[in-house]
Amino acid sequence: MRKNNLIVAVTSIIIAFIGSLGLVQATQAQSWPTKPIKFIVPYPPGGGTDVIARIIQEPLRQALGQQIIIDNRGGAGGSIGTDIVAKSPADGYTVLFTLSSHTINPSIYPKLAFDTEKDLAPVSLVASLPQILVANPDFPAKTVKEVVQMAKVKPDAVAYASVGNGSPGHLAGAMMASSAGATMMHIPYRGGGPAITDVIAGQVPLLWVSIPAAASYVKTGKLRALAVSTLKRSPVFPDVPTMAESGFKDFEVDSWYAMFVPAGTPQLIIDVLYKATVKVLDEPSVKEKLLVQGAEAVGSTPAQLGATVKSELVKWKKITKDANIKAE
Repeated sequence: MRKNNLIVAVTSIIIAFIGSLGLVQATQAQSWPTKPIKFIVPYPPGGGTDVIARIIQEPLRQALGQQIIIDNRGGAGGSIGTDIVAKSPADGYTVLFTLSSHTINPSIYPKLAFDTEKDLAPVSLVASLPQILVANPDFPAKTVKEVVQMAKVKPDAVAYASVGNGSPGHLAGAMMASSAGATMMHIPYRGGGPAITDVIAGQVPLLWVSIPAAASYVKTGKLRALAVSTLKRSPVFPDVPTMAESGFKDFEVDSWYAMFVPAGTPQLIIDVLYKATVKVLDEPSVKEKLLVQGAEAVGSTPAQLGATVKSELVKWKKITKDANIKAE
């Protein structure tokens, strides 16, 4: 009898403790945020992901009442920074701001240190935009057709850079070469900034990258735009043809930017962050700044982003397998 009473007492204490812990967590979530929030951008400064993150940085600070600190952690196609977030405390103060390579990496990196779906909780989509193929102004090929012809004459003599293995730019370049029956050398960088620097310097002739990373350089003539990866032309560069118009039927590689937090983050916190993000993205000034970069504001619910991740994991697994794309 005493034993049963002891078990009941201990069980009651455990239940009470768990209940009080849940109450504390709920209280903390309701008061979130009470200190600065760190945005881990898994690419170096100057790239498209960094540019888009900084556009919403100040408006989001105003909406949440706390400073937003951007911490660039480039490498491994965004996987290094993503792993940092996946292993961070689930308290809402470490946020992953990343590119759509988030759903490509699992197909080309066989041993990621995190599970894309299980270790990260979706918050909101932020923006979508095309990839753009740009060249050093001195590169002799002036069109995609001429690039392909050069690559067919001298296999692997034509190289293209991207922001890293598994990035949308990597996929776009691989799909271009595969569709044309040509061989092109892929040179992965740790982000758009370093890649653009080398293309401008003539170290690499071509680069597939997001429009925000390349827009200013194209406008000033430091880079020459050859094509965009979406089915429609970009409003930023209406004179630049699509890949479909350049002879690649149904060619499409969309890029998106989105926010995630460590799995286990209280739903109350996720909801506050996503609602603040959607509110910011609805501001005309933010929309205009994104549009100048060639990006369209596309806020979403956590569930909508989760569905996007799930569907694209399947999509990119098939495409990378068919095109034999692997981490290099």
